[in-house]
Amino acid sequence: MTTSLRVDLITREYPPEVYGGAGVHLEYLARDLRPLADVRVHCFGAPRTEPGVTAYPDLGELSGANAALRTMGVDLAMAAGCEGTNIVHSHTWYANFAGHTAKLLHGVPHVVTTHSLEPLRPWKAEQLGGGYALSSFCERVAIEHADAIIAVSGGMRRDVLTAYPSVNPDKVRVVYNGIDTTQYAPDRGTDVIERLGIDLNRPSVVFVGRITRQKGLPYLMRACHDLPPETQIVLLAGAPDTPEIAAEVAGLADELRKARDPQGVIWVQEMLPKHEVVQVLTHATVFVCPSIYEPMGIVNLEAMACETAVVATATGGIPEVVADGETGLLVPIEQLSDGTGTPVSPEKFVADLASAMTTLIRDPQRAATMGLAGRRRAVEKFSWSRIAVDTLEVYNSVL
Repeated sequence: MTTSLRVDLITREYPPEVYGGAGVHLEYLARDLRPLADVRVHCFGAPRTEPGVTAYPDLGELSGANAALRTMGVDLAMAAGCEGTNIVHSHTWYANFAGHTAKLLHGVPHVVTTHSLEPLRPWKAEQLGGGYALSSFCERVAIEHADAIIAVSGGMRRDVLTAYPSVNPDKVRVVYNGIDTTQYAPDRGTDVIERLGIDLNRPSVVFVGRITRQKGLPYLMRACHDLPPETQIVLLAGAPDTPEIAAEVAGLADELRKARDPQGVIWVQEMLPKHEVVQVLTHATVFVCPSIYEPMGIVNLEAMACETAVVATATGGIPEVVADGETGLLVPIEQLSDGTGTPVSPEKFVADLASAMTTLIRDPQRAATMGLAGRRRAVEKFSWSRIAVDTLEVYNSVL
């Protein structure tokens, strides 16, 4: 290990408390950076046993306060914990305030990785109320004053420069998210499939993701009405952002069951272990990602690594991951320019989504060929070891 460089990674999510793509990113980035530098991880939540990882609970003094304010309290404690570092690297708005404060407090460079952007997620105001102004403040100050900004895709780089026009474009570097293709690899076992009640004699479309506006689940559920009747729909979807979207999705699920064979709609609301998700992905005819906002969409890589064809929205960084016509089909979308990502014509987007899924369901050989191509692409272009080296180059550029 090269211990001359100490890097402090600052994040809300870190195993085992992972609920989104940023947490997955941190798990593997930390692992592959450790041979290159002295890596310390600062995260939220319960104590961790992993060496070099420090977790920070909510401050008791802010118990009952707005969620964004509680986050900022944890960030201050994290900034103090970075004393002695050479560089801080924060991920998502939840940790950006800690990174910016640590930069000022300890006089070290601050690198920000943008996994998403608050100006492009205005629906978060539903979830955070007045806290959305605080989350937006944390992100804006950190990005505008960062020494370097890592965008997880070319699409995200464009979004950063659009949302924050004062940022010097030379500071924004593209380093893709990656995939561990040893962990995400085809699993031909059937124990999980059988337990969940998935019928291997029927084609299946699978969705994996949180129930949040950006993931576009309601559009998918409407599109599923037009799939061939033998299609089984498998939704691994939980952790709703708000009671409102939870109720909306539950209502759409009821409608779908009434309109189709009830046994053909399987909705798993708890978060499954990684190896179980891998088996579900492996046996899917099609994996579908109907997101209306997706800086990169690491879940598409996970499906590709499991040799599964992908149908995904042509938005954000997704076209840089999914090779249209080769590893899957991209669904075109024209979106409002108000930052919500809402389709200009929701009906057309739903119809195009249904058409793309149907194309592969009716041509399973083509879907299988795309799945094989997807794994090849994941292995060749998105390895974590390569991403760690690219990240280290960003660090060295600001030291």
